[in-house]
Amino acid sequence: MIASQVENHRPTEVDEYDVTFGVSADGFPVARLDDTTLAMVPTTDGSAAFLASAWRLTRPLSDLKRQDFFGHDGRLKGEAEFRTRVFETARHKAELAGLRREQSRISRSTPWGASQHATIYANGIVFHTTSGHGGFHLSAARNVKVLSTLRNASGWYESHD
Repeated sequence: MIASQVENHRPTEVDEYDVTFGVSADGFPVARLDDTTLAMVPTTDGSAAFLASAWRLTRPLSDLKRQDFFGHDGRLKGEAEFRTRVFETARHKAELAGLRREQSRISRSTPWGASQHATIYANGIVFHTTSGHGGFHLSAARNVKVLSTLRNASGWYESHD
């Protein structure tokens, strides 16, 4: 039943994004957006589904299985909500690309551990991702511009998702 719903997809105004829909080897809907793959994975008892994600999967969508997905981004009420979330993600990725933020690997210790990835927002403003957390580091020149009651002398500001 899920396969026929996916195959009968009618284009909408948000189909301008490069999204490919399909059905996984396990029979649930999947979608690829550049290097991100999203899935509507059913709970183990089949009573609900959740949005799952994976990064840099290159196999055909029809070969993917539940164990390929690691990210979890909330419950889904059905395939229509899955499609909505896929297109929201595509739109968000397009908006981020338009900001032209520089992605980099900066070997640096942070208050949360070693930096695994850095996004340079502007000169003196860098977001560092660690294995389980992350935050912004501001240069001294940027940090002095932060309101004194909010300023952290170290220039490190923890991210709260």
